[in-house]
Amino acid sequence: MDDALKKVNQEGKRASAYSGRSGGRTLVQELERLDTQVRLSRRRMARTTRLDRRAGSAERTPGGSGGGREAAARVSAAAPLQAAGAADQTAGIQKNTRSGELRRSRESGGAIHSPSDLYRRAVWEVGRLRHRLHRIRREQRAHRFPESDHFPVQVLLSLSGMLPMLSSHFRERTWGRRKAAIHRFGRIRAWLEHKKVHPGIFWAAAGAVAVVALFFSFYTFGTTVTYNGEEIAKVSSELTARRAASNLERVTRQALGGSYSINSSLIRYSTSIMARGDVLDGSAFEEELSQDIGLVTYGYGLYVDGDLIGVTPYKGALEELLQQLKDGIADENTISCDFQEAVNIKSGYFPSEKVMNLGYLAETLYSTKTEEVTYTVQKGDTWSEIANSHSMTSSELLAMNPGYNIDKLAVNEVLTLSAAVPYLTLTVTERERYVEAVPYDISYTDSAYLYKGDTKVLSAGTNGSADVVANVVYVNGEETQRTVLSYVTLVDPITEQQARGTKARPTWLPTGTFRWPCSGNLTSRFGYRNLSYSYASKYHEGIDIANRRGTPIYAADGGTVTYSGWMSGYGYLVIINHGNGYETYYGHNSSLLVSVGQHVYKGQQVAKMGSTGNSTGNHCHFGVYYNGVAKNPLNYLS
Repeated sequence: MDDALKKVNQEGKRASAYSGRSGGRTLVQELERLDTQVRLSRRRMARTTRLDRRAGSAERTPGGSGGGREAAARVSAAAPLQAAGAADQTAGIQKNTRSGELRRSRESGGAIHSPSDLYRRAVWEVGRLRHRLHRIRREQRAHRFPESDHFPVQVLLSLSGMLPMLSSHFRERTWGRRKAAIHRFGRIRAWLEHKKVHPGIFWAAAGAVAVVALFFSFYTFGTTVTYNGEEIAKVSSELTARRAASNLERVTRQALGGSYSINSSLIRYSTSIMARGDVLDGSAFEEELSQDIGLVTYGYGLYVDGDLIGVTPYKGALEELLQQLKDGIADENTISCDFQEAVNIKSGYFPSEKVMNLGYLAETLYSTKTEEVTYTVQKGDTWSEIANSHSMTSSELLAMNPGYNIDKLAVNEVLTLSAAVPYLTLTVTERERYVEAVPYDISYTDSAYLYKGDTKVLSAGTNGSADVVANVVYVNGEETQRTVLSYVTLVDPITEQQARGTKARPTWLPTGTFRWPCSGNLTSRFGYRNLSYSYASKYHEGIDIANRRGTPIYAADGGTVTYSGWMSGYGYLVIINHGNGYETYYGHNSSLLVSVGQHVYKGQQVAKMGSTGNSTGNHCHFGVYYNGVAKNPLNYLS
């Protein structure tokens, strides 16, 4: 035991020396370790004492085995001491090694020379902090007062020491309030026990409470609002009414675009008891007040490309109106139906003069408006082509752009156009299936027995037929695009054989009879007709003969060309005066081959078939006029 105490003293001296070199923190750690070793040594000495006592009692017992037992006890008592000494020596060597490394690191200025030094330093700091916390906890459990030289730790220890006192003070105050409440309740209960209440009083009180509850379930306190002496509505409170009036002033200023405030002398508030069913919320009262004032109205506005067209106070009416516009055009073959313009419906307050009847609003949408349209000249454009593409004559286009040289147009030059455009442009795509006639070709054979311009049918031709499926795009009822999806020939056409005269005509005078101006199918007759598009005339002053684009157009009889150019819905038109009171019209041509004043003979080619002007396909409009009155061409053609 003396040897163990000496060893502990030596370790303490080494720790003291080390702590003197390394600082206060290492000394605390070493003291903790020495304290632990002292307690272990005391336990070992107590154990050794118990073994010596057992050995002494064994010697006093009869038998000759006392010497051997004593030796065994001494060996068993010495073994733990030797093991403990060896363990302490090993731990001291390891700690001295680590302490030496850390001491060298501190002496070198705390520099970290490698990642391993950084790791060892971090491990050492964490261990030091953990031991410090363990020591504080141990001191607190032992009811000792832990100490420290660092101010933050001192503050923390001071606060932790005050916690039990604060907790005790809180429990005392809480328990005191609870005792006072129990005492008061006990006094009330004792008073009630001495008093006897008649059951009738109880039922009367219960009935009174029920009556009051029933009354206020049907009635409440509210505010009646009057404007200019007339009651407008009843609201829950005056504050609600004033907020609604303030909001109405704000939206009125926004709708009218100026300053506005409600005349405070005209609006009055009075509070009274009223039926709950008569009370309106703030938004409903706001609408009632706006209707009474009459400057703005809550409704739903229809905007087309950002412009307000009209307002209706009925929710959902505008959506239904727009859907009716689409349903009137669409059918089972409709692929798509939509408006080209940006159409929006917004709710809010609008000027009262913008509110209109739905029928008038529908008429407005169906009508047109005049607006200025500009066009930028592109490479290859001509004056007549620009006018034709916008349904104008060259003179009308020049009147809108005075000072321009129609023969010399510059690229990127901006021309001003004026057109009547609808408020809404409805674009419809239809899937159409139909059987189309395939026009026959004509093969000519020169004949010296016929005059130039005269022909004779040798064998009649026959049109073929084809099954066609196409997508057709209509813009406000006018066809703008036709895309053929499939084209299947059902019957091939048979070519017509004709003899064509080569004999010179002796005179340019008319013959008095008319020939067919071209070959093809008769698609529209003379007189009244029913059309699905509105831009064509209902009374047809001629006949339409359809064929391929570029089909030759011949003069029906000899005469003088009086017009050759563009004319409104006729497109490119040729008019021939035959000198006997008759004039013939050849319209919708793709190109013209004669000029004004030129003499032509019967059968001379004057134009090529096309689809210019108001036209839905390639055809020739042939008209016969006698003294300016339209006649049926079929009565003159052989």
